[in-house]
Amino acid sequence: MQTFFSLAQLADPQLQEADAILRTCVHCGFCTATCPTYVLLGDERDSPRGRIYLIKDMLENGRPASADEVPHLDRCLSCLSCMTTCPSGGHYMHLVDQARAHVEQTYRRPLAERAIRALLAAVLPYPERFRLALRAAGLGRPFAPLLAKVPPLKPLAAMLRLARAPAPKGDPAPQIHPANGPRRARVALLKGCAQPVLAPEIDAAAIRLLTRLGVEVVRVEGEACCGALVHHMGREEAALAFARANVDAWTAELEGEGLDAILVTASGCGTLLKDYGHLLRHDPDYAEKAGRVAALAHDITEFLVALDLQGDADEGPRVGAHTGRKVAYHAACSLQHGQKVKAPPLALLRAAGFSVFEPADSHLCCGSAGTYNLLQSELADALKARKVKSLEALGAEVVATGNIGCMTQIASGTRLPVVHTVELLDWATGGPMPARLPGGARTGEALPRPPVRARPPAG
Repeated sequence: MQTFFSLAQLADPQLQEADAILRTCVHCGFCTATCPTYVLLGDERDSPRGRIYLIKDMLENGRPASADEVPHLDRCLSCLSCMTTCPSGGHYMHLVDQARAHVEQTYRRPLAERAIRALLAAVLPYPERFRLALRAAGLGRPFAPLLAKVPPLKPLAAMLRLARAPAPKGDPAPQIHPANGPRRARVALLKGCAQPVLAPEIDAAAIRLLTRLGVEVVRVEGEACCGALVHHMGREEAALAFARANVDAWTAELEGEGLDAILVTASGCGTLLKDYGHLLRHDPDYAEKAGRVAALAHDITEFLVALDLQGDADEGPRVGAHTGRKVAYHAACSLQHGQKVKAPPLALLRAAGFSVFEPADSHLCCGSAGTYNLLQSELADALKARKVKSLEALGAEVVATGNIGCMTQIASGTRLPVVHTVELLDWATGGPMPARLPGGARTGEALPRPPVRARPPAG
């Protein structure tokens, strides 16, 4: 694609990057075939190629975003299916992220939109605030149909429909979970913000599984939200603040007892963690540290695929001892497109004894996409209906996926139990049956308290 940025504009590193990405696009249109919003709406402006033209025009002319352009950019899920499809290797993610920041800085949204976005940014990244909001949502749920009739308030209606009671708050988990037997590795496990409120049993399963396999798991003090939720709303300063806090926390741990990896069980978080080096590349105090952290970030299935899930036969049931379930696997967009992690979850589930099937439209988004199912509820509902239909057609007993957003979205449209991949792997290797399966007990809320290893004195 030909661009016309001035030399003065190209002195700005942000615009220089945008120019390079725009020039990669060859107008081929392959991305339109795999873009969920274009598939639904058939409008070129709601395809990656169309949005690229809108972004190019905005940035080249150095003008504010307009009321005509913003809805098309807002309708982008950031599912990144287009990046998987693009034969030229265009980095659409960095371009649309830059465009969202430009919209946030130059466009004044209607009052209701501004208020709802501010509410989401002030609540979702903070677990205690989110927990209180979910409790309050129980009182407001009867008003959801009424709010849905007022177009500016539809996001509030969607919030109330999707909200569910928070999981019981257990005792504070110990900071260090020692490996069972000889230690093979030492990892940090990101706690996150929404997941510990909605489904703490996911990380409980992850910790049981990792320690069973000889991996020491540490919960690093000073962690914050990864920043993805505010980043995708164009709130760059807030996203950078979260990223810096996490880089500081993990760097302190790296320079202390050390880490072999930083593991993530919410793939939406993992995509941004792996991009911290890019996010903070212009910050002289953080660029190098952020790159080091990003290189250590892995989805938990990437890490597990290199380990022997059989473990020690004396420690519990062997792999597959009580599995054999037929599983419909939903590949989260942030995992398969954002992180390019496709094979490991499938290989692990099959090695653990499950019969695993994928729907024909596995490349298409379920409509969750961070806050998308709240801010663009009609499109999200259409994508959910399509995804649920294709998953249910597989005749499986359970749906597995690797992202809490996808779990919440899909579970709101089906009676099939929806669980995290790691919960099934934990069960197959000696852990409890996942709570959402028939007969499963909610055993994951509070972790057992193993001995806490004291830190050595400083100096």
